[in-house]
Amino acid sequence: MTVVKIIKVLGTSSESWDDAVQEAVREASKTVEDIRGIEVQDYTADVEGDAITEYKATIDVAFPVHDDRP
Repeated sequence: MTVVKIIKVLGTSSESWDDAVQEAVREASKTVEDIRGIEVQDYTADVEGDAITEYKATIDVAFPVHDDRP
């Protein structure tokens, strides 16, 4: 039986929402092993004047729980 853990991660980018998603996955993979999938939950942005200054993507990151018992 496989058990999967899901965590929520927020990625940011000054370029696009796609880049924000990529950044979230890239950063999560530095500390989470064996990422199996993601689901984009939300797109938001910071705005100054009439321009988007920062794109934000909230994602759920899924990865298996490994049993490290001997």
